[in-house]
Amino acid sequence: MSIKITIRKAEGNWVVRAGGAILGESTSALELTEGDYAPVIYFPRGDIATAFLDDSEKRTHCPHKGDATYYSIVTKSQTIKDAAWSYEAPTEAAARIQGHLAFYTTDLVAVERV
Repeated sequence: MSIKITIRKAEGNWVVRAGGAILGESTSALELTEGDYAPVIYFPRGDIATAFLDDSEKRTHCPHKGDATYYSIVTKSQTIKDAAWSYEAPTEAAARIQGHLAFYTTDLVAVERV
């Protein structure tokens, strides 16, 4: 059974915040919908302050999107482990998210339309 992936421009202006800081803001974010999962916002890498991100050892594989690389967010007060991910070489179905980063929304990380 194949899962349908839909990628479209996320309307409006999006921000990602962690540790009291804005890590990124974009009007060029993408919204990825995969099957019944909640939509995920992918930010262009150039719109994210990547100095706050440290490479993680975590890697996962999605048969629909490819291999994901993870990053931890380093704030002044803490490190939020494996909080962001990207697909460096996504499948053809997910090709538009190449060069983008997504973030887990938790009590420590907010992804919001402003």
